[in-house]
Amino acid sequence: MARFTDRREFLRTAGTLAAGLGVSAWASRSLAAEPDPLFRISLAEWSFNRALFGKIGIGKKMDHLDFAKTARKDYDIEAVEYVNQFFKDKAKDMKYLAQMKQRAADNGVKSVLIMIDDEGDLGDPDAARRKKAVENHHSWVEAAKYLDCHAIRVNARSHGSYDEQRKLAADGLHQLAEFGASQKMNVIVENHGGLSSNGAWLASVICDVNLPNCGTLPDFGNFDLGDGKEYDRYKGVTEMMPFAKAVSAKSNDFDDQGNETKTDFKRMMKIVLDAGYHGYVGIEYEGDRLPEAEGVRLTQKLLLRVRKELAG
Repeated sequence: MARFTDRREFLRTAGTLAAGLGVSAWASRSLAAEPDPLFRISLAEWSFNRALFGKIGIGKKMDHLDFAKTARKDYDIEAVEYVNQFFKDKAKDMKYLAQMKQRAADNGVKSVLIMIDDEGDLGDPDAARRKKAVENHHSWVEAAKYLDCHAIRVNARSHGSYDEQRKLAADGLHQLAEFGASQKMNVIVENHGGLSSNGAWLASVICDVNLPNCGTLPDFGNFDLGDGKEYDRYKGVTEMMPFAKAVSAKSNDFDDQGNETKTDFKRMMKIVLDAGYHGYVGIEYEGDRLPEAEGVRLTQKLLLRVRKELAG
């Protein structure tokens, strides 16, 4: 808040000086840059999973190395969130990572984070397997640092009772977050099925880890607890937001008014903003009715509308 106040005071002073020096009205207005938006918009690579996996019937296949260019050229989006599944064998391939970094730079795109899957359960009940899962994530921490990301997104998968899983997940996350801290990297957990989709459980795990670089990535749509049960998404996001270092605006389908059919985006973004979060909100289209490009565009349009409405 202090930063915004200083900025506002600077602009007010600049405007006064401009008027006093007889600068034209046009020049005076040019000094007063647009204020920072309530939140910024990034693009999650999973939005194009069908194109990236090259599934039949989706049209042209996308190359992972073209993702940053697609974000900027097709949607004028300034930041991207990678998914390791699309360059899974490249975590230590510095030549490949250098290409990713250069392509992002060439298109004026910021690399925000890497979403990590399939590297073992950080809450595995077996201590040796849990340790191995932690170590499997180390190369992704280093890759994220090289790409100038601020975080890796991980899962808190475990087995056992509610309390057992809480203890095990916290242990694995603590080990990984300690390594992340040595690289100045955040380790953030997404609600991603099972107990991790229980907002209260995940918040308690982050409290148990008790490290400043370990937080959450609340996803608007991942609240499937299994066995046909679903956690209340608004309650879950509210519980996770105090620890949020990123936010995922999951979308699946839209009505005729351009609203997401499962999530009230305006209500959800108010929860996000009320928690004091003003960072990147990632578009993550996961529907199958619409082409991926259209789903991304509709999600972007909805977020821009909601941002304008909430700004008053």
